[in-house]
Order: sequence, then C-alpha cells, then structure tokens
Amino acid sequence: MSVNVREDPLVTVLTPVYNGETYLAECIESVLAQTYSNWHYIIVNNNSTDRTLEIAERYARADNRIEVHTYDVLVGVIENHNRAFRLVPEDAKYCKIVSGDDWLLPECLTRMVAVAEANPSVGIVGSYQLSGGGKEWDDWCVKWDQLPYPSTVVPGREICRIHYLGGPDVYGNPTSVLYRADLIKGQQHFYPNETAEADTSAICKSLQETDYGFVHQVLSYERVHNARVTTGSQSLNAYLSTNISDLLQYSGKFLSPEEREGRLNQLMDHYYQFLAISALKFREQEFWTYHKNRLTEIGYPFSQAKLAKAIVTTVFSLLLNPKSTVEKLMGSRKIPGYVRLRKRARGSA
Repeated sequence: MSVNVREDPLVTVLTPVYNGETYLAECIESVLAQTYSNWHYIIVNNNSTDRTLEIAERYARADNRIEVHTYDVLVGVIENHNRAFRLVPEDAKYCKIVSGDDWLLPECLTRMVAVAEANPSVGIVGSYQLSGGGKEWDDWCVKWDQLPYPSTVVPGREICRIHYLGGPDVYGNPTSVLYRADLIKGQQHFYPNETAEADTSAICKSLQETDYGFVHQVLSYERVHNARVTTGSQSLNAYLSTNISDLLQYSGKFLSPEEREGRLNQLMDHYYQFLAISALKFREQEFWTYHKNRLTEIGYPFSQAKLAKAIVTTVFSLLLNPKSTVEKLMGSRKIPGYVRLRKRARGSA
C-alpha cells in the first residue's frame, strides 16, 4: 500500500553579505539548526575583501543545500539584496532573508511557514525579534511587538492603513520577515528603491494585494553595531523621508485623499522639527546635503522658511519645556516597535 507523504514547501534562504567574516559563521549555523528541513540557502558575496568567501565556501562544501554566488563588482547594499532575490529558484514557495550579522532561532522557518500555509492570502509573515549587541541590559529589546495578541492574519489594506496613519510599526526588517516567493520572482528590483528602508517599501507594495501574517514569538536576532546600515539610517533619521515617499507612492488604495493629505502635512511637520533640532545640534554638511537631496527626490524641495519657523518653535519649546526639549537635542527618544528588557533581581517573576 502506497502512502502519500506531504512534502513541506521549499524555502529559499538568502544572505547578501559584504565583509561579514566576524559573524557569518554564526549566521550560517543558525540556518543549519532550523527544525524545518526543506530549505535551500544562497549566500551572495558582494566582492568582500576579508574571509567572507572562504567561510561561505567551507560551509557549502560540507552541505549541498548551501550555494555561494560571488561577484567581483561591488554594489550597494540594496542592489546586492536585489541580485540575491533574482536568484530565487522557480520551485521555491517562500523566501527568507537573514542578514550576515544576524541569526535565526531554530523554529523560525517552521513557525513562519505554518502561518503562511494555513492562510494562502498571506504574502508577508512577520514576528518578534530580539535586538541588541551591547553589554548592558538596556541595550537589548524585543521589537515589532505591538500587534495585538493573538492576531495571526491582518488584511493587507488594514495593516497598511495603520502604517500610513502613524500606528504601531510591526513591519519588521529583512531578518524578521518571510516573503511569499511569487511576490519576488520576475521582478528586477523587489526592493523598489535605493534607500536603506527599501524593505519597508517592498512590504507596502506587496500588501496592496496580499495579507499580513504574524507569529507572536521571537524568531530571530538582530545584531546592533555601528557598522550596520540601520545604524546609519537612524543617525540620519532616513525613515522620515522614506515614510513620505511610500505614502505618496503606495497609499492611494488605503487612504482617502483627505487622510493622505493630512498625514503628509503631519509627516512634513515632523521632518522640519527634526531638521530644526539638528540645526541646533550643528550637524555636519553631509547631513544637510543628504536631506536636501531626499526632499527634492520626493518632490518637496528644502524650504529655508519652514526650517526657520521650526527652529523658532523649537527654541520657544526649549524655554517652556526645557527637560523634554533637551532630551530631543541629546537624541533621547522612545523607538516604536519594541519593549525594553529590564534587569530583574534573581528569582523575581
């Protein structure tokens, strides 16, 4: 008597990497440790000058599920991700990024694929993520935790409305999400722009026609260190311009014209408040060049008048609320999408 054994769908795991020798072995080991077995792992070496290629090839020789592609032409981070996406094979049903300095918990693929398989309308699956790298407890946090439990599937249009109207940030980052592969295949640029937040833009684009799945478990680890692209983006607050760009490009299906205009005005006010604080901190010329270029790119050229007005408002706020304004000037702020891990006394609940 024959028995039909259902084979789990193929997941292509991608690691686009440049000079990642310090953490790459740990990243690869986390993929090898997955409880889900039907995966194919592609490491894309972006003309690294350290031992990245040597490490990747050593693992590939030991496990035929690992494939290494190396390029002699150095490209930007986003383009290296896009050329990795172009390598996703036709028989893959899902695609999972794991950055070369991050790693996956053992049940990551199992849990994410289970949600996607149970809900065919889902195009993106998110999850909680441990983030950190410092030696202090306050350097560690759990991110993307603000979706109400036990929400497993949220209509794409609903989660996009929440996102565009300034609600909790639950989209995650490349290491914390799973993509349905048919959203990627056939696209020259799955990440649709060159900003460091292009992954969020891709999610906004994908959720126009699909739903958002979520696993209420920590399934990955994001290593925080000064060399990360995200660290640079936070320093520049590049998220502000990307939020405006995505709002203009993708929100038409989710917001009314009045909602869109109101949110745009709100984001522009936030942008100039940030620039005003930056002016009082005497930021370098490179900072101002970046933001002037970004404002021009999104169709709202830099305005000296708006900046001057925002500076006056900030100074007035400093006089009335010195404590909160100084915190802003010093860069102290709550980052959405996570809870702090607190050091507890031994034996406490």
